[in-house]
Amino acid sequence: MKTFEEKGITHLDLHGVRHYQVDDIVIDFIYKYQNLLPLIIICGNSSKMIEIVENILQDNNIKFSTIRFGLLRIEKI
Repeated sequence: MKTFEEKGITHLDLHGVRHYQVDDIVIDFIYKYQNLLPLIIICGNSSKMIEIVENILQDNNIKFSTIRFGLLRIEKI
């Protein structure tokens, strides 16, 4: 897991994160950086990872969009 800023947007890169760890990491990231919306979550090419992150966001009523396959943009909490 890596957090970085690019072009003024804070990113969370989930490469190397185990599926069972994703829930806490994603929620912690979003609430820690909520004042910097929009945020980007990089899921990579894993359909399972994308599904897990999308479910976490939907379960927490967090508005997001898919920029492209494997990249989710957090729009509103």
